[in-house]
Formats: sequence, structure tokens, C-alpha cells
Amino acid sequence: MKFGKRLREEVEETIPEWKSEFISYKQLKKLLNQNDPDVRETYVCCKRPRFATLDCLGVGGKGFIGLFEGEIEKVNAFFVNKEEDYIIRLKELQEMVAKLDDDEEILEVQKNILDFHAEMVLLLHYSVLNLTGFMKIVKKHKKKHMEGRHHIHFMPRVMQQPFFSTDLLYKLMRECEAMLDRLFLVNNPPYHPES
Repeated sequence: MKFGKRLREEVEETIPEWKSEFISYKQLKKLLNQNDPDVRETYVCCKRPRFATLDCLGVGGKGFIGLFEGEIEKVNAFFVNKEEDYIIRLKELQEMVAKLDDDEEILEVQKNILDFHAEMVLLLHYSVLNLTGFMKIVKKHKKKHMEGRHHIHFMPRVMQQPFFSTDLLYKLMRECEAMLDRLFLVNNPPYHPES
């Protein structure tokens, strides 16, 4: 199955409300398949075309490169906003845990933490799907526009983006798991049979 179709199906099945925030893989592929004079001209304009980067392209151009840059910005903005929201939500959950009184409240907070953790897993999935999309489109670009030895180094730029670094997300997920462990122990103390 083609990646574009898999991406659409995956988004529809897991997180349809985030559909507009994913890489526009189909649009990028469509532009890539058109004759894009902007791409060819950039190889000539760089001093060392073999090592052309997005910096020497005058980022913000039209065509494939402009859309590629726009997609990176879109994915990053969404990812960073979600991470910021998650930091705030984690603090709110930690405050709720500190004020717990009875078993019903504990169960409700456990459910909230589980839902929150599940949403963070979805953001991790979002990151992986977008990275895969960028890798696939860069590979297609390289294959289509490799004229002689000239090509643009897109992947180092992609790998420097916030959506590629999931360290903070993993840290937040571990903190949720630790809260759940503590709440579970409070609600269900360890069983020690008397011998």
C-alpha cells in the first residue's frame, strides 16, 4: 500500500480531529511530480551546488520548497502547542492528586490521567507519522531531482525540528505513569499474606 493512502487511513482511524495538522503529503507529492523550475534554478544559484541547503534557496520560495517549509512550520507549531498544553495539564493533574480525599475521586483522577497519557501517545504517533512522511517525500525529491551530483540536504533540517525531538513528551508520559503507580498503591495496598 502506498504511504499517502496509509497516512490518510491512519489519521482517519486514530486522530481525525488532527487531520489538518499532518503533513500535506499528497500536495507535496503532486508538486514534486510537476516540473518545478524553482528547484532546478536553485542548484545553479548556489556557490557549491553539491552541498546546497535550504538556506541558500532563499526559503519562502514558491513550489515544492515553499510548501515543504510551510509543512515543517505547520507540524512544528502544532506539536509545540500540544507539548505546552500537556505541561500545563500535567501540573493540574498533579495538583488534583495532591488534594484527593476519597476512593471515588481517586478513580476519577486515575481515569483522567489514563486519558491524558493516551493523548500523549497519540502525539508521539503524530510525530512518527509526520517524520515518516517527510523522509518519504525527501527520498522522492532526491530521486526525481538528482541531476548529476546536485541535491538539497533536506533531512538534517527535518531532524533538527521540535517534532522530531520527543524527549519532553516521554518525560511527561513517565510522570503520568509514576502518578498512576502511586495512586494505584494508595487505592490497592500490596497484598502480604500472613504465613
